[in-house]
Amino acid sequence: MQAELQRPLLCISGVKMRFGGVVALGGVSFDVGYRQICGLIGPNGSGKTTLFNCISGIYRYTEGDIQFEGQSLTGLPRWRMAGIGLGRTFQNVALFRPLSVRDNILVGAHHLGRSGFIANALRLPVVRQEDRVAQARCDELLELLDLRAVAQRPAGTLPFGFQKRIELARALIGNPKLLLLDEPAAGLNHSEVDELARLIQQVRDHFNLSVLLVEHHMSLVMRVSDKVVALEFGMKIADGTPEEVRNEPEVIRAYLGDTQESSHVGAA
Repeated sequence: MQAELQRPLLCISGVKMRFGGVVALGGVSFDVGYRQICGLIGPNGSGKTTLFNCISGIYRYTEGDIQFEGQSLTGLPRWRMAGIGLGRTFQNVALFRPLSVRDNILVGAHHLGRSGFIANALRLPVVRQEDRVAQARCDELLELLDLRAVAQRPAGTLPFGFQKRIELARALIGNPKLLLLDEPAAGLNHSEVDELARLIQQVRDHFNLSVLLVEHHMSLVMRVSDKVVALEFGMKIADGTPEEVRNEPEVIRAYLGDTQESSHVGAA
């Protein structure tokens, strides 16, 4: 608890990312606190997903630093990210379509196992205990995300809204401290977006974790976020409460191009 009072959970400091001569991120800095929902917004091409890929180790940022619980992520291999407490979903749902919903979720618990190859081959007691813990965690998520009725069905046969929840459950089963949600509302209808807003807040409260949310659905971001960060052309143009960012002239210009239409930002 003392550590939580002294530093943010995630600290992004002057992060730059270049692809050849293209500057995707031009020195972005902001923090995400413990148990905070932070919305990351910006027009297409503003660098949101690039920043997500830098945080999760898919990209190696060119300059700057990203610290998670005071530990620098610079040079940390991507396979270590889940183990230190980072969970992520993606823009495009990436499930094992022939596998059941339950098996898709259990894939996300793989890094929690401590037993080795020999122990698994012999099905030693430690392996059976790890499996019981993972199954119990999976049951909890199936209940929380209303997936129990479809737990044994192939994930690829289910509607898109269900698949989004399966991917969320797979990210959560690994016990993340920070959940990265990359456009979770994409492809959802209005009622599903409303349910998603409730789920994001419920997940934060139930698991005591933080959420960094990339989303184009402005009303969702403004509804669930404790703070909002806005990017444009790889640069931060606003950082504050939803109300502060909604009324920031640079954000209004980036989205609408007319400061007289500020009342429409976040009202969609």
